[in-house]
Amino acid sequence: MGTLFEALMLILDVIWFVMIAHIIMSWLINFQVLNLRQPLVWQIWNGLSRMLEPIYAPVRSILPNTGGLDLAPLVVFIIIIIAQRALANNAGWFYGF
Repeated sequence: MGTLFEALMLILDVIWFVMIAHIIMSWLINFQVLNLRQPLVWQIWNGLSRMLEPIYAPVRSILPNTGGLDLAPLVVFIIIIIAQRALANNAGWFYGF
């Protein structure tokens, strides 16, 4: 069961870092530091967007329309933090304590 705990924590950590990369890249694109016409930038952006869209879409459907401000990443960050804390608080169950 310890392996299950570690796998879940690893998955949440990977999602966390992919979201950070996506958010930083979106800022760089919006401030015109990166250009989506460059093939490498477009491939990275498209890949990150395709990975995160299944996570963001259900959250976006619940949140009200806020115009150009996307609050889905913030909500997903909060959910990930809650999930990590819940797993850490119940780690004894996974390890049989």
